[in-house]
Amino acid sequence: MKILITGAGGFVGQYLARKLLDDASNHLVVLTDVTACSPPSNALNPHNATSVKADLSTADLAALIPNDINAVVILHGIMSAGAEANLDLGMRVNFDATRHLLNHLRHLNSRIRVIYASSIAVYGRPFPHRITEDVFPTPEGSYGVEKLMCEALINDYTRRGFIEGFSVRLPGITVRPGPPSQAASSFLSGIFREPLAGRRCLVPTRDRGMKFWICSPKVLVENLVRLLRLPVDVLPRHKRALNLPGMLVSIQEMRDALAKVAGEDKLQYIDEAEGTEFEELVKSWPSDFDVSLALRLGLAPAERVENAAEDYIADIGDGLIVKPHL
Repeated sequence: MKILITGAGGFVGQYLARKLLDDASNHLVVLTDVTACSPPSNALNPHNATSVKADLSTADLAALIPNDINAVVILHGIMSAGAEANLDLGMRVNFDATRHLLNHLRHLNSRIRVIYASSIAVYGRPFPHRITEDVFPTPEGSYGVEKLMCEALINDYTRRGFIEGFSVRLPGITVRPGPPSQAASSFLSGIFREPLAGRRCLVPTRDRGMKFWICSPKVLVENLVRLLRLPVDVLPRHKRALNLPGMLVSIQEMRDALAKVAGEDKLQYIDEAEGTEFEELVKSWPSDFDVSLALRLGLAPAERVENAAEDYIADIGDGLIVKPHL
């Protein structure tokens, strides 16, 4: 397959590129982002990748996207806190750029498989006991609104036969490498990443019983690849959204996992505070999902939170000397 990844400079894009470039099928991968990005240096077949710097909201997509492209994985975006702070920027990146891309794809000759990274931020209060795809989305932030608008386009373009679209509502992805992001959920990774590096992490609540729906990068990328192969007719043509598997964990359970894999001393780096700018937004997030549909379709279940921490230490934690206490 020839596959375009947008937002390819981000950590999920790099994970996905590596998995595709390691595959025996010899996929050809086109990587694009607003800043220059390269294929992962540790990929088995980096020569099968090309990289293009582009702003998708204004780019000449005919020059960027090969006519024989088979699939597009849409990962670009301004995260939740950034989209809330700057409405115009969030709308341009999260909606306008995606609409521009989808509009180009619909004019190509073949129906292209489109995997769109949406978010559980499309849901808003009041929440039922467990959330399924049939719960009506009522986002409480601009990020969720922008994601939901893109989902509607993908529904319509798939219904019309322009593309083969899947909108996958991502849990919080934990553990993210690199510096804290503009996502309000950044602390869900920071609670592991920062203490492991000897840095402090601020958790925007003192309620350690508060629970969050999360997924490891490893499981997410595995499911993105499986979605590339899924028959288009497993979902109705006009209902293309799917809640991805995740795990429901509390802040206390994340603290316990950190202590288990890296030692109790790492807990000293975690600060807690109430009344932060993110606290109300965090409280508006849904937490418990019924993902039986995704599992029936053959997607991979989430692992334990300890596995997510161990994966980070083993695969991403360059320079971290941590021996898991298992």
